Amino acid sequence: MIATGRTRWGGLAVGFLALASAPAFAQNSPAPADCAGLVRAPLTGGRILSAAPVAAGAMRVAASPIAPDLAQRVASMPAFCRVVAIATPTPDSQIGIEIWLPLQKWNGRLLGTGNGGGAGRIAYEMGMVEGLKRGFAVTNTDMGTAPDINGTVGHPERWADFGHRATHEMTRVAKIMVAAFYKAASFRSYFEGCSTGGQQALSTAQRYPADYDGILAGDPGNNRTHVASYFLWNYAALNASSAAKLSAGQWSMVTRAVLASCAGKDGGAPGDRFLTDPRRCGFDPASLPTCRAGTSADECLTAPQRATVSRLYAGPSNPRTGERIYAGLTPGSEDQPLGPVMQGDPAIWPDQQFYPFRWSLGSTFTSGGFNFDSDLDRVDAELAGSLNANGADLSDFARRGGKLMLYTGLADPAVPFAEVVNYYDRVSASAGQSGAQFARLFLMPGMGHCVGGPGVTDIGQPFASTVPPAQESDALMTLVAWTEGTQPPAVLIARTPARDGQPAKERPICVYPALPEYRGGDASKRSSFACVPHARGVDQRPAGRYLN
Repeated sequence: MIATGRTRWGGLAVGFLALASAPAFAQNSPAPADCAGLVRAPLTGGRILSAAPVAAGAMRVAASPIAPDLAQRVASMPAFCRVVAIATPTPDSQIGIEIWLPLQKWNGRLLGTGNGGGAGRIAYEMGMVEGLKRGFAVTNTDMGTAPDINGTVGHPERWADFGHRATHEMTRVAKIMVAAFYKAASFRSYFEGCSTGGQQALSTAQRYPADYDGILAGDPGNNRTHVASYFLWNYAALNASSAAKLSAGQWSMVTRAVLASCAGKDGGAPGDRFLTDPRRCGFDPASLPTCRAGTSADECLTAPQRATVSRLYAGPSNPRTGERIYAGLTPGSEDQPLGPVMQGDPAIWPDQQFYPFRWSLGSTFTSGGFNFDSDLDRVDAELAGSLNANGADLSDFARRGGKLMLYTGLADPAVPFAEVVNYYDRVSASAGQSGAQFARLFLMPGMGHCVGGPGVTDIGQPFASTVPPAQESDALMTLVAWTEGTQPPAVLIARTPARDGQPAKERPICVYPALPEYRGGDASKRSSFACVPHARGVDQRPAGRYLN
C-alpha cells in the first residue's frame, strides 16, 4: 500500500484453494531440480544468498502491520523452495529478492508481486502467499530501499531502483531460477500489484514491456512525484493551524453527510453506505452543519475546518498558474483508512510519504514552506524521469500480446480514482480502437485503498487474504485466462463473505465506463444489478506538465 507503517486493516478469513484453469503442465511437469543446488546457479549482477526447501505450513514470518492474519495465511501454504537473492545492477544497489518455487503442482507460470509504500522489506502479504497457493512460482523485492526508504537520501541509484529497476531485476533473477528449477525452456509470466505495486506494474509495462505477458494493476501510485504532492498538499492544509484540523469524528460526519446526499441516487442500491459513481455527487461542503461561535464538536464544523474540507476536495494546484497537479480527495472516501486522519498525522505521514522531497530538496525541505510551483519543478526535474510511470503509449507491450487489467476503489482516499480514470483514458486514446483489445479498467464502488471498504470488494486482489473459489471472482486468474486465449473480460464478481450475522454478498464489477446499477430485489445478490454505461472521463485532470 501507499502507507508502510502503522495502518491496521480488519482481519480477513483465509480462503481455500480452488482453481479451474490450471494448465495440464501442472500435472505433467518434470521433477524439479535440487532446491539447495540453486545457490550455485550462475547469476550475473547479483548472487544467490540461500536456497532451501520449506515444508508445508513450516514458514515463519514476522508480524505485519497491515495484515494481522498473515501468520494464519502462511501456515496454510504448500511446500516450496525458498530462494533469497540480492541484485546489484549498480555499485550502490542492494536489491533484496525472494523467489518461492512450488515443490509440487507448479502451474507453469511465474507471478511477480508488488510492494507497498516505500518498500524496504519483502512484502509476503501482498500477493506472494495466495499466489503460491494458486500454484504460481512467486517473487517479490524490497525495491532496494531496505531497511528504510528515508535512509536513501544522497543515493540516486537507489531512487532509480525504487522507481523501476528493482522490479525488472526481480523479474530477471526469478526467471533464471524458474528455468533452472523446473528445467523449463519457456513459461508464462504475470505481475500483480496495488498502490506502490500498481506503480511497479505500470512502470514495467512502459519500460520493460517484454517482462510480463499479463499485468494486474490496482490503485496505482504511478504518478509518484505528484501523488506525493497530493499528500503534502493535504498535510499542509490539515496542519495549517489547530483550528483547521478535523477530528476523526468530524471526518466521519462529513462522510455521512456525503452519503445522505448522494448514496443510492447514483445507481447504487438503497442502504448502500458508499457511492457507486462519485462523479454524480455534487456535494457542497457549505451544507455541512456549522458549529456555534467558540464551540467545536464532532457533529459540526467551524469555518476554518470547512475551508480545509474544500481545499482537500479541490486538490493540489500550481499557486502561480492555477494548473492542476493532481486530483483532489474523492467525496465519500473521507473516513477510510489512509484518509485525512492519517494524512494529517505528524507522527506518521511525513516519514511515510515525504521521501521524494527529502531526496531532491534535502535539508531545505519543510512541509509548510514547500512551493508548489518552483519547488515542485525541482523535484520533477530530478525524480520524475525515474519515479513516474505516466507514459500512455503501451504499444510495445500490446504488440507482444500483453494484457493489462486495471482496477481502483471509488472510495480510495490515497489514490483518487480520477487519477486512474485519467491514466486509462490516455492509454485508450493512444491505442485508438485497439485499446480495448489489450487493456481494461474496473471501477470498484465502495472499495478503499486496494482492499476493504464498505462495498463488495473482494476479487482476490493483492492484500486480500483469500483465493476466490471461482475464476469469475478472481481478477488474477481472469487475467490469466484472457492472456492465454479467451475473450476480454466484461465483468468480475466481487464478493464479501458472510460475517457478523450478515449474509454473504456478491456484486458485479463492470468494465469502464459501465458501473453496477441496482435493478431491484435482494441487494446482496449479483442478479439484482446490471452493468450500465456511465459517462467517460473525469473533471479533475492534471495539466500536461504534471504528467512528466
